[in-house]
Amino acid sequence: MQIELDEQEADALRTVLDDAVRDLSHEIADTDNASFREGLRARRDLLQAARVKLGD
Repeated sequence: MQIELDEQEADALRTVLDDAVRDLSHEIADTDNASFREGLRARRDLLQAARVKLGD
């Protein structure tokens, strides 16, 4: 899938992804349930990969 974003949209999406990754990292650290924590890590990894694709 490909989407085209203008620079404002890309900046907004970068910010949302950065915030989500940060929030997930905190939630992972605070989670005692190993299987839930693994799911959170998988989600964080997907969001980080999308963020990398957006570049700086």
